[in-house]
Amino acid sequence: MKLPGITSIWMFPIYGMAAFLAPVSRLLKGRNFIFRGFVYTGIIFFGEFVSGTVLDRKGLCPWNYESSRWNIRKVIRLDYAPCWFLSGLLFERLLTESDRLAQEKS
Repeated sequence: MKLPGITSIWMFPIYGMAAFLAPVSRLLKGRNFIFRGFVYTGIIFFGEFVSGTVLDRKGLCPWNYESSRWNIRKVIRLDYAPCWFLSGLLFERLLTESDRLAQEKS
């Protein structure tokens, strides 16, 4: 089964921005998971919107969501909110586990 795809070098720093979720994760510790999930969703949408808008103005944006009726300025899709909600919580879980392992080593 072939899974061809195309990406852009711009995606490396964009995905790298996920590192900014680490300090937010620590600030949200102990809060309700629904609240945390919505915060992560907002942060991811914000990052996607800003980076997509900047790249789109320069004609470099590797994605275009204009075919979705849930798009905002072609650079974010509101119907992706559940995915970003779960991705944020998964990332938080990975960070929590990584922090726990680091503490056990020291």
